[in-house]
Amino acid sequence: MATESTMEHSIPLDILDDLSSRFIINVPEEERKDLIRICFQIELAHWFYLDFYCTEENKHLKTCGMKDFAAHTFNHIPFLRVHFKNLTEILDKWREYKQSVPTYGAIVLNEDMSQVLLVQSYWSRSSWGFPKGKVNEEEDPSHCAVREVLEETGFDINKLIDHNEFIESVINEQTVRLYIVSGVQSDTKFEPRTRNEIKSVEWFSVADLPSSKKDATPRAKFGVGPNAFFMVVPFIKRLKRWIFEKQQKRAQNSRGHRHKSVGDVDFNQPKNKRQQFASAIQAEMQEFEALRQQHQKQGTTSPPRNILRKQEGNNRGSGHKPNFKRQLFTGQAAVSSTEEEKQRINRHQLHTTANTALTNQVHGITTNNANSHKNEFHFSAPSWLGFKFDRKAIMACLDY
Repeated sequence: MATESTMEHSIPLDILDDLSSRFIINVPEEERKDLIRICFQIELAHWFYLDFYCTEENKHLKTCGMKDFAAHTFNHIPFLRVHFKNLTEILDKWREYKQSVPTYGAIVLNEDMSQVLLVQSYWSRSSWGFPKGKVNEEEDPSHCAVREVLEETGFDINKLIDHNEFIESVINEQTVRLYIVSGVQSDTKFEPRTRNEIKSVEWFSVADLPSSKKDATPRAKFGVGPNAFFMVVPFIKRLKRWIFEKQQKRAQNSRGHRHKSVGDVDFNQPKNKRQQFASAIQAEMQEFEALRQQHQKQGTTSPPRNILRKQEGNNRGSGHKPNFKRQLFTGQAAVSSTEEEKQRINRHQLHTTANTALTNQVHGITTNNANSHKNEFHFSAPSWLGFKFDRKAIMACLDY
């Protein structure tokens, strides 16, 4: 079968000589015995042949798969010709070994994470997958992912990749790790750097990709069955969950920012408000105490409540009710049997009138008393006049 393939896909001898000298002949003598190592070199020669020989200018050259190309090579190179009869077994072992080598790549998302970038293989034209490739010896996984994405899409994700954000699966006994990269503009132009390896690079809606082999969405949306995305299916469920969690976090951050802009103060300001309120009350108390002491020196004091009630009872008995408010701050003495009672009555009236003025001013009440112009002292409470609702705290309660 290998001979028939060789005859069908004939490669000129000068091209085989060039490829052999480039990739195989110069392999150290001790490594030539390792046929698995030789197969990797033949794979490189195969890619080179497809990229630089099978071009539009050389239409007479036919492309071929790895098995046919390996048959050409084993037949052409003397130290490999003795193993030609075991070629199928050698290639099977090589593929088995390749599966044990980890593969790294990236899941590239657009700005709002609604679309994902997929590549179509040149040889598997009916299938789509994420850009990825096998790691080189002693190569860092993230570096391998950056290199493979750059080769297959022409886009450099080096500045966008997060080493801790990835999805990993074991497919056919091969470890596949895909780093999640978001924020790529949808209008980015992708140009693969490898020739005859990637046929197409396109955006796909994440919501339309299948999460199982029985999902019929791809056939309705893209006209192909779920098998066209068989390398994508193992990652879709976890990718959608990752996107959902990121969107939830963004929404929470957005709500927090909106609350900060709507509220008049920051979260730490209620404490400042309490301090301002306490300072205002203390200042008012000091002001009132100073005013009280000033009027005590002028002899305008008011009686305690028990004396006032006794005086009111005497007034009711005599049919006469003194107008304490009218006499406030006038310097006139109230009706009393002693000078001491007069001072106590006036002190009580001063305290009562000050509290009434403070209450009226807080509630916006205007006094139309004809004698109100005689009151020379007006009291106000800055802590109450400056009162306003904490809209930020109210909005936070509504959100939760």
